[in-house]
Amino acid sequence: MDATTLRSPSPRDTLDIALMPRAGSPPVEWVIADEPVAYPDAVAEMERRVALIAAGEANERVWLVEHPPLYTAGTSAKAEDLVAPARFPVFETGRGGQYTYHGPGQRVAYVMLDLSRRRQDLRLFVAALEGWIIATLAGFNIRGERRDDRVGVWVRQPERGIGAESKIAAIGIRVRRWVTFHGISLNVDPDLGHFDGIVPCGVREHGVTSLADLGHLVSMTEADSVLRAEFERLFGPTVSGF
Repeated sequence: MDATTLRSPSPRDTLDIALMPRAGSPPVEWVIADEPVAYPDAVAEMERRVALIAAGEANERVWLVEHPPLYTAGTSAKAEDLVAPARFPVFETGRGGQYTYHGPGQRVAYVMLDLSRRRQDLRLFVAALEGWIIATLAGFNIRGERRDDRVGVWVRQPERGIGAESKIAAIGIRVRRWVTFHGISLNVDPDLGHFDGIVPCGVREHGVTSLADLGHLVSMTEADSVLRAEFERLFGPTVSGF
């Protein structure tokens, strides 16, 4: 028996993770960047937008981007987990979590939602983000799973050994005045060798994978389409923004 089959379901699997807005709320703006976005520019834009949302002067937004190759250090990052500091630019960031990689072929979704319009429950919000990714993967016939001791979404890879599994999506959030920012990153077809310069999310015993690595050759446009459909199922309607 594969050792991974012995795991019990995560308690987060039992949550009602739908985070619909209250009646009368406008749809979430859905914006896709046409060109790679520099990380400092992304953070500055998120800061600006979150302030406007918190002040009631702008609608919620999901901003989908790709970044040039870079590493980010979350608030729990450990210096020893930065294996190759000179390989790519390294940015300290206010999101939770440890070191992660962003680069071409990876879809980063910055999620700026006002939880005061939804439910003020951060554990539920993280579970909803996980559920969003898991449902998206299911759209490509990939089984994504939660783990009690690790945030993010994982896939089993028994062909790589008993109990082998790899991370396919990372989650790192920040919340200010109940408005969320930062978000998720889904590995569509990045260069997985770029993860070698860090210990991704501080997890040494498991690998990293992608849709392409699993044999699913999916365009970013296709991934975005499924992400949007599954987001609407959990978080409510969207409208294309600019």
